Amino acid sequence: MYKIYKRLIDIVIAGVALVILSPLMVIVMIVLIFTGEHEIFYFQKRVGYKNKQFYIWKFASMLKNSVNMGTGAITLRHDPRVTRVGKILRMTKINELPQIMNVLKGDMSIVGPRPLLQQSFELYSDDVKLRIYNWKPGITGIGSIIFRDEEKLLSASPDPKAMYARIYPYKGALEMWYQDHITFYTDCKIMFLTGWCILFPETKLTDKIFKDLPVRTSF
Repeated sequence: MYKIYKRLIDIVIAGVALVILSPLMVIVMIVLIFTGEHEIFYFQKRVGYKNKQFYIWKFASMLKNSVNMGTGAITLRHDPRVTRVGKILRMTKINELPQIMNVLKGDMSIVGPRPLLQQSFELYSDDVKLRIYNWKPGITGIGSIIFRDEEKLLSASPDPKAMYARIYPYKGALEMWYQDHITFYTDCKIMFLTGWCILFPETKLTDKIFKDLPVRTSF
């Protein structure tokens, strides 16, 4: 039943957000036209609901063909593939705003599992793969909050690619936790924490609000 309500909530929130944020998005679009590589949007295939692929929308924040350069799908702090404007967009999460269109189209939800590249999805265990996208992927989610410092974590590792693979069991555990705890109240707390973490990146509030999250053991 909540899937029906969740979809209605998504449409309402996405519609209101689009109206309120459209002036900011127009400004960003104009800035992107005249900076970097003059690309406004970035489209990329991600794994979605029932493990079917869809194209995710983002504001362009990296060089063209960046996925085939350097560390590939792994983005590090101070990554040279990120444009100057892109650094600001990624730090403030403004680059994620075009995903409002994905929500309105029905590809995504406001809250849900992280939408992954196929190669990243393959790092999950079979059990996680079977369940993770029983609900639509989200603009934000428990995994997005817990791993908001992922670029810092990977940059601190002598082998970012090995660290990227090591953190996936815990990422999978977080998404399985979400599958078991999906309620309107849970989604409200995740939405609140998303904004809170943008304002206060070093906050420990997540641990206080969600006291029953899986224990971090894989890294």
